[in-house]
Amino acid sequence: MRAARHQSVTVRIDSAIIRSVLKSSQAAPAILGIVIATAAALAFGAAGCGALGSRSGGMVEALSADGGHPFGGAEPVEIPPSARAMGAYLQAEVAAENGDRKRAMEEYENAVKYDPHNAALHVELATLYVRDGRLPDALEQCDEAIALDPAYVRPRLLAAGIDTASGDDKSAIAQYQQVLKLEPANQEAFLFLGTLYAKNGDYKDAEDTFKQLIALDPGSFLGYYYAGRVTTEAQNYPAAETYYKKALDLNPQSQLVLMDMAVLRELENRPKEAIELYQKILQLDPKNDEVRKRLAELYGGDKSVDAAVSRELSRQERLETTPADTRTKIGLLLFERGDFDRAATEFNLVLGSEPKNYRVHYYLGTVYSELGENDRARREFESIPESSGHYVEARLQLAYLNDKRNDYDAAIANLKQALAVKPNDTEIMSYLVGVYQEKKDYPDAIALAQRMVALEPRNDKFHFTLGALYDEDKQKDKSVAEMRKAIELNPSNAPALNYLGYTYAEAGTNLNEAEKLIKRALVIEPDDGYYVDSLGWVYYQKGEYQRAVDQLERAVNLTGSDPTITEHLGDAYRRIGKRLDARHEYQDALKKAQDADQIHRLHDKLAALGGYEQHAEH
Repeated sequence: MRAARHQSVTVRIDSAIIRSVLKSSQAAPAILGIVIATAAALAFGAAGCGALGSRSGGMVEALSADGGHPFGGAEPVEIPPSARAMGAYLQAEVAAENGDRKRAMEEYENAVKYDPHNAALHVELATLYVRDGRLPDALEQCDEAIALDPAYVRPRLLAAGIDTASGDDKSAIAQYQQVLKLEPANQEAFLFLGTLYAKNGDYKDAEDTFKQLIALDPGSFLGYYYAGRVTTEAQNYPAAETYYKKALDLNPQSQLVLMDMAVLRELENRPKEAIELYQKILQLDPKNDEVRKRLAELYGGDKSVDAAVSRELSRQERLETTPADTRTKIGLLLFERGDFDRAATEFNLVLGSEPKNYRVHYYLGTVYSELGENDRARREFESIPESSGHYVEARLQLAYLNDKRNDYDAAIANLKQALAVKPNDTEIMSYLVGVYQEKKDYPDAIALAQRMVALEPRNDKFHFTLGALYDEDKQKDKSVAEMRKAIELNPSNAPALNYLGYTYAEAGTNLNEAEKLIKRALVIEPDDGYYVDSLGWVYYQKGEYQRAVDQLERAVNLTGSDPTITEHLGDAYRRIGKRLDARHEYQDALKKAQDADQIHRLHDKLAALGGYEQHAEH
């Protein structure tokens, strides 16, 4: 253990952490006098001394040189509960930062136990309970915090969210109203209060609430957007039109608003205008399946009475304003801003009221993935059934998580599940080819790449992929044929130009053609270090060693760490008599090399130069 090798342990208490605790009016008096004591307590914890206090006397015991008293002869110092609370809080923050939510929760529970009168600690613990799906426990902590500090807004907002998730709209409304008395400019409270009114059919109060938000912030996109939704629900279509147009002024490419306006046009029996809006959405998002479905219905589709009724209900449901919908959108905004912790809280609250909202399960899994909580992310993605529109995306996310931990078989299984739903999706196929390639399963990778080429025979990128796979599988002639086909289809395919040129250079054949091919690639991408290396290797194979050195030195500067390019430069130095420089490059390449054949080859080259230190890892 690192601490065991030192006589003392230094603990730095981050001022940002202190400030975050001081946000609560309950926290300030307790903390200001205990920072030094807390540092001492944490130092013992960091040094591996176990609990912060003894079971019998509640003292911190330490051995001293003279054996009589702790701390070199001083009397034992009792650590006050407030210091224990601060120590637990800091350890909880460290655990949360490291993605250990279970430990973070345990430490917050300890902090609350040591300092039960700290409202901020109760709120932090409540937030973790929400993340763990323990809504009743979270609400209890919020109630404790509110009782301790009635003017503290955070527990009221969280309690209102829990009440909404639990179906207690009346309590939630009361909490949001109280928040607005305490903080009249709290936009979150306006948004959720307005959607709660709308959910309960109080459209006038809902619209008035959003109008207050707009008056407070004329640039509130969500204020105009939700005002448009509630007036649509109230069948006040002219007002809805006005609000939606204001929202579009603020965000002209908002698919949310464009979709709602298209549905509004359908409700107004203005199908041509609805089609125009749906087509605009497809320009922004060509793979929007919901829009394609609605367009198909408008262009023809099932004209039966039952189908017409179903479509009408679908339109109405699309424009229903609910707290869960609002909370989902706020969660997405938080996600876009990189505030993943708060986004996770919002999505968990949505799932508290809508446990089968698989779209939100997908969003939550994505958030957990960003937070590094991969086990939780995996559980969210796995919960999404094949019937969900997010099933394929969830399988792709699972494949990514499994690929990241080198579980190639699991990743392949996930991608095959996705392909079973979308059997001709070449993007999924490309991903699967990549995983096969990582697994070095070249026969399956080649077979799938051949299928991609059969589906899109004029796609030069697919021919390039197939050619590269043939090359890795030692089928050089087939690789060359595919690279030539890629270049025929797209003469500006720089990777294919370079690949074919380097293939010739490696073989020492067609060197003049190789030089022309690589120079064409460099016209397109002049600062690509790998292309520069290819040109240098052509010169090397031609025996033009000084020209090779000039290009290879530039290639090393451009790429920095590629062991093959470094080895190439060593070879060129050796050819022009710079043996010390060659040795240096070989040693540098050996430090970076991963391939067993290259490692063996570099050892041989260094041995041939005479006298070298073998790199410790090889």
